[in-house]
Amino acid sequence: MGLGSIVGTGLFVSIAIATQVAGNAVIIAIMIAAVVAILNGLSSAQLAAAYPVSGGTYEYGNRVLGSWFGFTAGWMFLTAKSASAATAALGCAGYLLYVFGYDAGQALYTGLGFVILLLITLLVSGGISRSNAANKYIVGFTLFGLAVLVISSFFVNGIPIEPIERAFTGIDTDSLLYASALMFVAYTGYGRIATLGEEVAEPHKTIPKAIILCMLVIVILYGLVSLTALQVMGSEDFGNTIDNEAAPLMVVAQLLSVPGVGLIVSIAAVTAMAGVLLNLVLGLSRVMLSMARRGDLPQFVGRINPTSKSPVASVWLTGLIIAVLVMSGDITFTWTFSAFTVLIYYSITNLSALLMPAEHRLYPRILPALGLTGCLTLAFWISTDIMLIGLGLIVLGLIWHAVVVATGNKREME
Repeated sequence: MGLGSIVGTGLFVSIAIATQVAGNAVIIAIMIAAVVAILNGLSSAQLAAAYPVSGGTYEYGNRVLGSWFGFTAGWMFLTAKSASAATAALGCAGYLLYVFGYDAGQALYTGLGFVILLLITLLVSGGISRSNAANKYIVGFTLFGLAVLVISSFFVNGIPIEPIERAFTGIDTDSLLYASALMFVAYTGYGRIATLGEEVAEPHKTIPKAIILCMLVIVILYGLVSLTALQVMGSEDFGNTIDNEAAPLMVVAQLLSVPGVGLIVSIAAVTAMAGVLLNLVLGLSRVMLSMARRGDLPQFVGRINPTSKSPVASVWLTGLIIAVLVMSGDITFTWTFSAFTVLIYYSITNLSALLMPAEHRLYPRILPALGLTGCLTLAFWISTDIMLIGLGLIVLGLIWHAVVVATGNKREME
């Protein structure tokens, strides 16, 4: 589930966006983002092991820091990931149309995005076992497609030594940290593992192991794919693909001129986007479930289907919200906005891990302290307009939460 959540929009889009900002130094940005993400992953792992319930940081914030922090985490998660899910649905539609050679108009493009969203929502409403079975096939083919791209590039261009050397020349600190914040979002799917804590066998062992293994695989994968792209195109040309193409890695595959690679990468992109959408619907619906249980959302959202054991109402509400956002088309804006809101979300994750009871702690307190510092530093390196929009949404959400508390609808949980 973690791999399915991460290997998608982030890999096929965000590396090009970050390269446009930082140039060759994107390699360093990937490493900086990886360090912060690993620290966050360890915080998420010990919190999920201590509190194996649906809801992720929304639930941890409520239990450790109080309802105001918990609500802010849940609100930021819903805001950021709903937009990301809409982008994934449209991205999947765009890649499918590309594979079949259609130069579609806006109506067909949007309509196909709605159909894909409907099918994924139907799948997720059937429960986690069915979702995970589909996820294994999705992740498997996506990793196969990326392996074909990387290996083909190695055969055509050799080992990418030059991009590594260029990464350390002419570094601009502002651009590097901005790119690191953008790349951070590309790692954050591991949080989906934590939101499923209530539905996992032996969460104390399973969740930390899954998060750590997932992060190790992803760091290696991002490094290999980014080096391949820079080796084939150079940083300037690769960064510019985001302005003209829906699929930067597809451009890289086409330039290799190896028969069949372009088609394989295109199909891998389709499966990746579908995997991201599937996992986002899973994660968003579980956070909604937890928020409904505590009274921050209407009570019907928290109902569980007795057959599938799935929170069907929250799944379909999630699908409806994403459907409204499917019309969004500015990938760069969506990704940057997600970066700020997700960094705030994980700041609360690290603060919860820092202050959690000592008997539940798996790792030293220095790790969440470093994770918190990293998240806050990167969050406020985002462009000012995006930051102000994010802060405004936090204020609006807290006003809603104040109304819930004042009317006595807020419920505490054991």
